[in-house]
Amino acid sequence: MLVAQIPVARAANRPRVACLEWASAELVVSLGIQPVAVADLKGYHDWVVAPRLSDDCLDLGSRGEPNLEVLLKLNPDMIVSAHGYGLEGGPFAKIAPLHTVALYDGTGGTPYGQAESETLRLAERLGREMQAREVIENTAATISRAKKTLADQGSSPLAVVSMFDDRHVRVYGRSSLFQDVLNRLGLINAWTGETGSWGFSTMGIEELVAIGNARLISLDPIPPHVKVRIEQSTLWKSLPCVRTGNVTTIPPVWPFGGLAAAARFATLLAQT
Repeated sequence: MLVAQIPVARAANRPRVACLEWASAELVVSLGIQPVAVADLKGYHDWVVAPRLSDDCLDLGSRGEPNLEVLLKLNPDMIVSAHGYGLEGGPFAKIAPLHTVALYDGTGGTPYGQAESETLRLAERLGREMQAREVIENTAATISRAKKTLADQGSSPLAVVSMFDDRHVRVYGRSSLFQDVLNRLGLINAWTGETGSWGFSTMGIEELVAIGNARLISLDPIPPHVKVRIEQSTLWKSLPCVRTGNVTTIPPVWPFGGLAAAARFATLLAQT
């Protein structure tokens, strides 16, 4: 099947790309292209962090309802979104060619494998095949280096969570990007329970007793008022991993991102 490309002359001058959510923005930046606009810029800076967006990147508003008027004025060469965000593509496709990144599309592929494929697929449209191969190779090399650093922790289970209030956590397991990275690092995920199609399960904090004294990796950001409540929570204090001080907080990593998120997660684990 033929794939429409941005004209070579425009690609050489860095095509103007707008992103409707964060995973697509992360992928575009990793290919060496700074988006002209991204939906919910503040959220990207808080939850994704890296790769960094340029200071002149514009905000398209909510990821659930990106601003069509701003997109019209920007007249981008391409608009990039991601599967699963419930956006109707028609209005965006009228403004510019629309590309949808399929990281969690239910096809049965692992998120890491999907990320590699989707990196290559987008790169083909943008004329960035060489950069895509570099991203894939560099990510694998980063994880390999982290694995060597973490070699002595291979037999010590850990669990990865996000905290949104003082009673519930999101724990990542099967079908998640984090699980794929843990597998490549030779680390054991202490959480083996059921997860949804996005690779996580939301549960009460007290259910973390199931991981015993396994190391708990908590992702930032945690809203300040939630952090205070958690630290004061009897449920939290009663967990074995908390009682023994076996909890580590790491900087933000977007759990639903691509190869850049995978490399960042591996690097942060190696630094703890």
